[in-house]
Amino acid sequence: MTTQSAGESRPRTAGTTNRAVVRALLDRQPRTYPAQAGIRLRDTPQPLYQTLVLAVLLSARIRAGTAVSAARSLFEAGLRDARSMADASWQERVDALGRGGYRRYDERTSTLLGRGADLLLERYGGDLRRLREEPDPKRALLDIPGIGPTGADIFLRDVQGIWPEFTPYVDRKALEGAERLGLPASPGRLRRLVPPSDMPRFADGLVHAALDRPLADEVLAAARAA
Repeated sequence: MTTQSAGESRPRTAGTTNRAVVRALLDRQPRTYPAQAGIRLRDTPQPLYQTLVLAVLLSARIRAGTAVSAARSLFEAGLRDARSMADASWQERVDALGRGGYRRYDERTSTLLGRGADLLLERYGGDLRRLREEPDPKRALLDIPGIGPTGADIFLRDVQGIWPEFTPYVDRKALEGAERLGLPASPGRLRRLVPPSDMPRFADGLVHAALDRPLADEVLAAARAA
């Protein structure tokens, strides 16, 4: 996912509250990135795997919208679980990624997705719920081809709504977004600003604000006008 420096916190006018900023942000982030990719996230193998695939795609230096489109293309091609991803040919994966506009990294990503699916089948039977049984699930994620620290953050940020032991999961990029919006740079304090069910969407919104300065400016302007 392409990034830019969050820079310093924006000045806030007196009377602009944290909750006004949060409301303005959530109005502009109506769905999480998995929801945008058509994933109905539940604690079952298929949507968890799809969320992992999306994390692989989002962690590349490419626009988030392109990663979401490529994920949808893979799923529309029937590559919705580890078994179908492993059984697909390398070219089938490349073609699906290309149809989603993911052309710069399509060949390398096809290889990583195939290797990652093989590992998940071997280690977890394709069921990422078993990852929660690991002594350190985040470290275990890093064993999966295509998942580095950024990808692990993306995955855990979005599954925290169904894996509550990870809440609040506010990674470095989300904290940059909070700083840009003048919100507390503390996961615990950020958690108190939204209901638990909104935490994944809030964290994704903070990342969006870190990546998109005009969006952050728009959020602050809306909060001041509220």
